[in-house]
Amino acid sequence: MRIWVDADACPGPVRDILLRAVQRVKVPAIFVANKRLALPRLAYISTVQVGAGQDAADRHIAASAEPGDLAVTQDIPLAALLVPKGVVVMDPRGELFTPENIDERLSLRNFMQELRDGGVNTGGPSGFSPQDRQRFAATLDRELTRLVKPQG
Repeated sequence: MRIWVDADACPGPVRDILLRAVQRVKVPAIFVANKRLALPRLAYISTVQVGAGQDAADRHIAASAEPGDLAVTQDIPLAALLVPKGVVVMDPRGELFTPENIDERLSLRNFMQELRDGGVNTGGPSGFSPQDRQRFAATLDRELTRLVKPQG
C-alpha cells in the first residue's frame, strides 16, 4: 500500500498531516509535482518531479497507483481515473471520491468548467479552514486504519 499525493496544489497543512501520518503508520508516500519539492528527509517519504506538461503529475499518479493505494488530490478528472482502479481517493478537505459519487462530481466539475469557458464567473473554492484541516485528518486516519492491515 502506498499513498500518492498530487503535490502541485496540496495545501501546507495537508502536507504536514500526511508527513506525520506516514511516520506513524510506516507506509510509503510519494509526493508528485512538476516542480522541486522541499520536504523533510524522512523515512517512507519520496518525491517524483515530473515534466512541466499539463497534467504530467496526474498522468504519473494514474499510471503508478494500484488497487489498495490511497491518493490525495483535488483534481476530479484524476480521481475519476483512480476510483475505478480500486484506489481510495480523497481531496484535501477530507471528501472521499467513491464509485457512488465520482460520476456526479465529474459531471458537475465539467459543467462548471463549461460555464467558466463561456465567461461566467463561478467564483473559486473557499479558503482552507481549520475545519477542512480537521476533516482531512479524520478521514485520513479512518482510511489508513482501514487500509493498513496488521502484519501477521
